[in-house]
Amino acid sequence: MRVELNYGTGRIAVTLPDDLAVTLIRKPPMPAITDARMAARGALSAPVGNVLPLLEAARGKRSACVLICDITRPVPNGVILPPVIETLIAAGVPRDKITVLVATGLHRPNEGQELAELVGDPAVLGAVTVANHFARNDADHVLVGTTKSGTVVRLDRRFLDAEIRIATGLVEPHFMAGYSGGRKVIAPGIAHAETITTFHSARFMEHPNCANCVLEGNPLHEEQLEIVGMIGGALAVNAVIDDERRPAFINYGEVIASHREAVAFVRRFAEVPVARRFSTVLTSAAGYPLDKTYYQTVKGMVGPIDILAPGGDIIIASACSEGMGSIHYVEAQRRLIEDGAARFIARIKTQSHALIDEWQTEMQLKPMRLGHVHLYTDGLKPEARALTGVTMIESLEAAIKSSVARSGDHAIAVIPEGPYVVPMFRPETKAA
Repeated sequence: MRVELNYGTGRIAVTLPDDLAVTLIRKPPMPAITDARMAARGALSAPVGNVLPLLEAARGKRSACVLICDITRPVPNGVILPPVIETLIAAGVPRDKITVLVATGLHRPNEGQELAELVGDPAVLGAVTVANHFARNDADHVLVGTTKSGTVVRLDRRFLDAEIRIATGLVEPHFMAGYSGGRKVIAPGIAHAETITTFHSARFMEHPNCANCVLEGNPLHEEQLEIVGMIGGALAVNAVIDDERRPAFINYGEVIASHREAVAFVRRFAEVPVARRFSTVLTSAAGYPLDKTYYQTVKGMVGPIDILAPGGDIIIASACSEGMGSIHYVEAQRRLIEDGAARFIARIKTQSHALIDEWQTEMQLKPMRLGHVHLYTDGLKPEARALTGVTMIESLEAAIKSSVARSGDHAIAVIPEGPYVVPMFRPETKAA
């Protein structure tokens, strides 16, 4: 049997022996939108929640700030942004008072050709101001207040000062916040480093509900909702894409209500019940742009843990075309290698603030506690490979063969789309 995994800007083929019992885990077919720009325009006139259509909401306003996710998310900005910007201008918002702000969180800025790729439409770049958020620039942020749990909230003043505030984003499973998009584009998207490192500390990250597809009882999600309330709310445009990266759902409205509706849509596709657990799981890091770094690859390792048998193997393919990730993440991985998992976790549990990007190393330990992680990549140099903390492999086929021989179980699971699909162990599920 031949399967293909998302890898870089294309796919990587894997030939599986005929004696394996392969369970291919994919989303059910999604209804791709025929005319996505028309759907986006229509959504702006049919808001979710108790808000006005965008044209009416923006009429008479003198400034607007539109948040977009950074380059790590394949958001269809070329579909979403033009109708939003055109509507704002038609409502009378001055062009020079409209800012598209890249919600980088603590990630690097997106500039030059990468920024043009991210925005997706040269007309938008030429019409309004497009800028990056810098989480460590103190002067860019306004103190909003303190959450009930003690998080000091500082957010980018360009968003807070705008009369019309819109968050745009992709709604997909997220291994910490349950689902991405909506409130997450605001915090951590445009939050100050102090805010981000507080609610990315072990106090939140080690909570069992800080996990893929979990919103109820998820402390990070609840913190984000509280922050939205602290700023008096916002508007949002939410998108869902299918496995070919085509828009399948677009809505607009009040940020919390519209996000909730988008989550209800994507749950039917992204959460896949599986009747058993597997000793061998083959997956990807979702391909470009998510698998540009090892940092983001961790999401693919965490995605299938609910169906991993104790002591089993997760075999993951990720291009890692930009290497490990930030210098902060590299240092966190170095600490993991030097300290070992037990000492690493014990240390971070004593910290009120996480060190930058350390939380991704913490999340990597989730699959490592259950079993073994094996990585195939052609994008990491030898010194970087030594810092991954996982087993490096040169052949996906050989790693699968070795895993099956070790476990004695010829049943394997294959997840071509990686973390965009979250398999969930449901023993009552009937075989397809």
